[in-house]
Amino acid sequence: MRLNSLSIINYKNIREAELAFSPKINCFIGNNGMGKTNILDAIYFLSFCKSHSNSIDSQNILHNAEFCLLQGKYSLGENTEDVYCGMKHRQKKQFKRNKKEYERLSDHIGLLPLVLVSPDDSVLISEGSEERRKFIDGVISQYNKSYLNQLLQYNNALKQRNALLKLETPVDDSLLDIWEDQMAMYGTYIYEQRKKFIDEFIPVFQNFYAHISGGSEKISLTYHSQHEEHDIKTRMIATRDRDRAIGYSTQGIHKDELEMLLDGYPIKRVGSQGQNKTYLISLKLAQFDFLKRTHQLSPLLLLDDIFDKLDSIRVKKIVELVSGETFGQIFITDTNREHLDLILQQLGQESKIFVVENGEISY
Repeated sequence: MRLNSLSIINYKNIREAELAFSPKINCFIGNNGMGKTNILDAIYFLSFCKSHSNSIDSQNILHNAEFCLLQGKYSLGENTEDVYCGMKHRQKKQFKRNKKEYERLSDHIGLLPLVLVSPDDSVLISEGSEERRKFIDGVISQYNKSYLNQLLQYNNALKQRNALLKLETPVDDSLLDIWEDQMAMYGTYIYEQRKKFIDEFIPVFQNFYAHISGGSEKISLTYHSQHEEHDIKTRMIATRDRDRAIGYSTQGIHKDELEMLLDGYPIKRVGSQGQNKTYLISLKLAQFDFLKRTHQLSPLLLLDDIFDKLDSIRVKKIVELVSGETFGQIFITDTNREHLDLILQQLGQESKIFVVENGEISY
């Protein structure tokens, strides 16, 4: 898959840009805060119908502007795709594929597979289990439409059950039964898909980490779910009184955890900056490999300032990986031109360099 061109009007700090891309390596160079990451975020938006960094659509519109437009022209095998997004303040955003508007944005997810590696990935290690569930859900949703739909249905049932739990006057248990039955049904499917994905994902992830680190460290992922033991509906019934007392549901797949380990210990506790970054990059490269196999085409790979805090050996190993035949079109940001030139020299592939300054892009 290739993104041939990107049009941007009033997105974040970019007032207007018309960009034509190399089919292989595209680099954005500039100081921090100039808008490099915003270009990658615009590409991300066209794949996922949302910003990676700001979930409030109106806040992605350039300050003092009334609207924002994004348009990408893609090649998917022998087919071409034109994807358009328009946003205005206090209005629902428009998403169109080949000039036809989507009825549901969820129908678009998975059409343009994409993997973004960025400094924000650190939350996968540093923050709570919700971030790690988002990672799992984000990968599976790009290749399994049913998964995304059932996840949305589960979250709605969870929201309804929680609303009933918070009522001052306890409701009849039959009302809780309705939403618990849905949570159990959708949750079972979600659990099975998550478990299948993690089982297949782990060896790919470990191979990437071993290549980058030189095989000197042992890493692993362990998936924990309340669905592993007992009937989940029985557990929901058993905890109703406690759930009423605290005002939310304590049982279900929304409590699943993905434990990240380094040499048998939580990497959050024992990992160095370089080890953490290697772990996260390996996760994302494994995600790329997984999506490529499920889609039978190469996702876009976005590398946002990923080489900082890595020693030269690990940088070299990552460059070796992404320069191979496995990877297709790549977008890279960096602040250091000399550093970037060295990386491009190692990649040895066709490339295009864009200079970004205060939202203005030149090449």
